[in-house]
Amino acid sequence: MDVDTRLLRYFAAVAEEGHLTRAAERLYVSQPALTKQIRQLEKQLGVQLFVRTPGGMRLTEAGRALADRVPAVLDGLAEALRRTRQAARRAEQVVRAGFLAGAAGEATQAIIAAFGRRRPGWRVEMRHASWSAPTADLVAGDVDVALLPLPLPGQEELRVEVLLTEPRWVVMAEAHPLAVREELAFRELWDEPFVAAPAEAGAWRDYWLATEGREGREPRIGAVADNPDDWLSAVANGYGIALAPASAARYYARPGVAYRPLTGVAPNSVAVVWKPAADADPVVRDFVGCCLEYRQQPSS
Repeated sequence: MDVDTRLLRYFAAVAEEGHLTRAAERLYVSQPALTKQIRQLEKQLGVQLFVRTPGGMRLTEAGRALADRVPAVLDGLAEALRRTRQAARRAEQVVRAGFLAGAAGEATQAIIAAFGRRRPGWRVEMRHASWSAPTADLVAGDVDVALLPLPLPGQEELRVEVLLTEPRWVVMAEAHPLAVREELAFRELWDEPFVAAPAEAGAWRDYWLATEGREGREPRIGAVADNPDDWLSAVANGYGIALAPASAARYYARPGVAYRPLTGVAPNSVAVVWKPAADADPVVRDFVGCCLEYRQQPSS
């Protein structure tokens, strides 16, 4: 019998959380979609895995038997895939680096050049991810290392080294009435519609809506974008404003769009991120070492 490993991951999350809503939030899927996947797994196996109770989801005897064994199966598969990709990468002499938006800013090219000097004959393959995948496919194992803005979903389970920190600014259409100001306070923007990342981005989406600085007020969503081009188009068309790293004013300058300094929100950090399983990988260690050579020095 062939069972999709995705179904096993979904099962494991529900088993660990004991609650569909919490498991759905952890997996960044909707609760109805998760329920459907669990039912599909039960149908494939021909057994009932959970009993729904007022307090959540209780494992049946069959469910407990599966829950005892699934983590080892998933860990074993993940390790096998990691070793397979590592062997292929070494044969090709390629390190795959995922990134979002501006990666590590102006330091990115210097990092790539430094890695080339450290590992002659090797190259860095940069893979640009959509905003619905805030770990840039690192967790899925599709890249070896990543340059990412923080925070990240599941960050506590990854290796994270901050490379640079910069203020968050506001970006808006040049025709917006507030664009005439030299600087804005975030409180002044609470009632404005925002261009947001997709809901699948979870906590990362909330961070760029600055939900932590709204004193409990729900943000208004004027549009949703999954990449910088769509995001800028939505802003330029007046569908909403957005928060962005200060460096976006250099990387994503565009007619009809204005960037302004902002007070009242914490700065943004960008980090080099890798999985603990890659600690023993000399290629990943070398790439991380090159990143740390160009780590931004704290302001005095």
